Order: sequence, then C-alpha cells, then structure tokens
Amino acid sequence: MSLFMESSAWRWLVRRTRDSKPFFIAFATLCGVIPGVVGYGVMQVTNSTNEQLETQLRKSASRDSLMMGQVNRERLAEYLGELQRKEDTNDRYVAALKGETLTRKPYVRIQPLPKQEGETASKE
Repeated sequence: MSLFMESSAWRWLVRRTRDSKPFFIAFATLCGVIPGVVGYGVMQVTNSTNEQLETQLRKSASRDSLMMGQVNRERLAEYLGELQRKEDTNDRYVAALKGETLTRKPYVRIQPLPKQEGETASKE
C-alpha cells in the first residue's frame, strides 16, 4: 500500500473532505490560493525594473536573440496590420494546419514548405 493510505493524517483529510462540503471548499481554495500567492510573490521579487541592468543585458545579447526579437516584432506588426485592415486571417491558420507557411508577397499568400532531400530519398 501507499504511504499516504497508511498515514492517519491522510485518512483524516480524506474523511473530512468527503463528509464536510465547507471543509472541502476551504481546502480546495487553500490549495489554489497559496500557490498563487507564492507564485505572485516570486514574480514580484524576480521582476527587475533596473534600467541599467536591462541596458547591460541588451548590449550583451547574442546576435541570434537580437535577430529573433526583430523577426518577432516584424511578424507582430504584420499581423496587427492585417487586423487593422480587417483582412481575413483564417488562411494563416489553414496554412499552419497544412504545414505551409505564409509569404510576404502580396498576391501569393500561401506557399508550401520546400521538400527536404531526405524525404524524397526515403519515399522512393
């Protein structure tokens, strides 16, 4: 048997939550609130608003992370622009489900991913 099942404290907790609905609600709330409060506290302590530290981290960032930041900003700007122009963006999701990617050419929105050399050799 499990160690929990043999513990008198565990059996008392199970019996109390089974027999008393207010105790069950209080226990469930406690199990949700305490981790939430601890998580919020950790986020507040680790969140830095130090401008000097942010500047230093931005200067020491790798080219890859800077490039990814730029790409993400461009993608977000493109997507928000489409939303502002009220364009139909459902084809973006359809393309993603088909394993395709959208191009930046205005009249050719969907383009299939190029086949890799390993895939063609394995199919033959």
